[in-house]
Amino acid sequence: MPLYEYRCSRCNGRKTILTLRAGEDVDTTCPRCDTQTLERQMSRFAMVRSEEARLDAMADPSRFGDVDENDPKSMGRFVRRMGSNLGDELGGDALEEMVDQIEGGGGGDDDEL
Repeated sequence: MPLYEYRCSRCNGRKTILTLRAGEDVDTTCPRCDTQTLERQMSRFAMVRSEEARLDAMADPSRFGDVDENDPKSMGRFVRRMGSNLGDELGGDALEEMVDQIEGGGGGDDDEL
């Protein structure tokens, strides 16, 4: 089912419309100013990648160029990037807590990391 994004040329209001078919007629009334001035916009799309493709992308050496293991903030950015690539597999809130400890230089046992 396609999702279409529209922008009002009068007030810059935005509207997202879910349709059952690509050729389906849609209501192009602006939700903010109630005019018929909505223009369809280019939308972002998501591409599903396999676990193997995600792991291959993370193993690319060029992704490590900005990582400084001596800088806690750099390591925090790296761990967050890895976490977003793996999704829930790294533990969500537990990951954020760990990154906060790394960035803040907050002690904790090495076993916890």
